[in-house]
Amino acid sequence: FDKFRTDFVNAGMGRFGSGYVWLVLDGGKGKILDTPNAETPLTTNQTPLLTADVWEHAYYLDHRNLRKAFLEAFLDKLVNWESAAKNLRGR
Repeated sequence: FDKFRTDFVNAGMGRFGSGYVWLVLDGGKGKILDTPNAETPLTTNQTPLLTADVWEHAYYLDHRNLRKAFLEAFLDKLVNWESAAKNLRGR
């Protein structure tokens, strides 16, 4: 989990401007990716399992310009893992 957490946060931090960071199922394997603006993996053969909105409006009131703090709080306190598991089972 520690490597996943680090990789997920880094992907979100690496997204310049607005977009999303995703955990997707790609060819039977989990993969972390980031997309700009309103692009989604729904247009590919990837199955979205989990996503974090890294547009500034998603975290500014609680975290100001601290995107990393938002992503860490997202993974530590906000993720609905049951929903992510349901997305995995429902594919």
